[in-house]
Amino acid sequence: MADPRGFLKVRQRETQPRRPVPVRIMDWKEVYEAQEKGTLKAQAGRCMDCGVPFCHQGCPLGNLIPEWNDLTWRDKGEEAIERLHATNNFPEFTGRLCPAPCEASCVLGINQPAVTIKQVEVSIIDEAWDNGWVEPLPPARLTGKTVAVVGSGPAGLAVAQQLTRVGHTVAVYERDDKIGGLLRYGIPDFKMEKEQVDRRVEQMKAEGTRFRTGVAVGTDVTWEQLRRRYDAVVVCTGATVPRDLPIPGRDLDGVHYAMDYLGAANRAVAGETIENQIHAQGKHVVILGGGDTGADCLGTAHRHGAASVTTLAIGKQPPSERAGHQPWPTFPTLFEVASAHEEGGERTYLASTVEFVGEDGKLTGVKVAETEFVDGKRLPKAGTERIIPADLVFLSLGFTGAEPAGITEQVKAEFDGRGNVSRDGYYMTNTEGVFVAGDAGRGQSLIVWAIAEGRAAAAAVDKYLMGSTILPAPVAPTDRAIAVL
Repeated sequence: MADPRGFLKVRQRETQPRRPVPVRIMDWKEVYEAQEKGTLKAQAGRCMDCGVPFCHQGCPLGNLIPEWNDLTWRDKGEEAIERLHATNNFPEFTGRLCPAPCEASCVLGINQPAVTIKQVEVSIIDEAWDNGWVEPLPPARLTGKTVAVVGSGPAGLAVAQQLTRVGHTVAVYERDDKIGGLLRYGIPDFKMEKEQVDRRVEQMKAEGTRFRTGVAVGTDVTWEQLRRRYDAVVVCTGATVPRDLPIPGRDLDGVHYAMDYLGAANRAVAGETIENQIHAQGKHVVILGGGDTGADCLGTAHRHGAASVTTLAIGKQPPSERAGHQPWPTFPTLFEVASAHEEGGERTYLASTVEFVGEDGKLTGVKVAETEFVDGKRLPKAGTERIIPADLVFLSLGFTGAEPAGITEQVKAEFDGRGNVSRDGYYMTNTEGVFVAGDAGRGQSLIVWAIAEGRAAAAAVDKYLMGSTILPAPVAPTDRAIAVL
């Protein structure tokens, strides 16, 4: 354990400081500043000898959280990153982007603020990169087996790295021009600068993973061609079909999916010239949806210089404290203030969008009404309609599943009723040798689940190819426990 009396001596939870709002909205750099070393060690020292560390239950990866908290408190950074990498291929991603269900499960959180687990995690990996402790781990021998991984988001990268390290020859196919998936073109730089992705890709190249960018599987190359060319194929294409809002005025110029806005903005930040880029400068912006993607749109609009930004959510404002029906150690739904919310904008709850209003084919406003609950359904309340001026609307309503991309036609892989690629308890589809991991198989979820599924699917693929595996399988794709691999 860390400091035996740390949680008694240091009761205050101190998180990473954020750069001042007037400064950070002038650029696209990450909003967080590094925490002072002494403060970080004190926070890590709050990790208690709780007997049963429920943070393990909260983390799909099974991160060895008490161990690397202790090593951070003891100032043993090189040992800490070794323990962190034992369960997590990309802690610099999860340490910046994961909502930290581990902290919701922290035993200290029963009667004190939880340990700043996520903050300690990202500090460990940042120190490791700074000191050159992150090195390529190429396999000692090659197996002669080949694997194609389709999609280069966190699930695809985790699958590829695990399989490469045990000796398989792995090629990652990505339809975009650069590797990273939504890490590259969905997450704004103010949340995670793309250097984090680039140096992991370089590490994986040095280990032997091969990358094929600008290749759309299903059209440029067929799934059947991949099956013939490789011993196994892993679908890691994500859940990228956006949820629409088919109400009057949906076809007006100015109504866009959130990812169309964020992707173009990320490309512009990377130095690309974007024709007809969706830009919020001087415009009134309305964001539909109060989740992380909506917050990403909010922060991006601030940096574009929007005249105003309003976020609408159809449901009630979540509580600031854990509700009775979400007791510890479950992951509660809470009202959160992300860095983008600190920067401005209006947040409105119980707002039902009724119609997009426009003139001459262009959006001018959004008609909304108060939400009322009738027989368990959320409906607009008659007589409460009003119009919010809007030049741009971003639909941030989540995703409905994976893109078909020829999967069903070309390899006969089936989809379930929720729009996800079906798989069995070993991540295999109904077509032998074709596996699926991450959001493509489980639906829209957290980055920590994507990496966990990628690691587990890699173990299943390795067992399929070799008859046995030494790779860990942290999670099962179904409610029933996965058999020992």
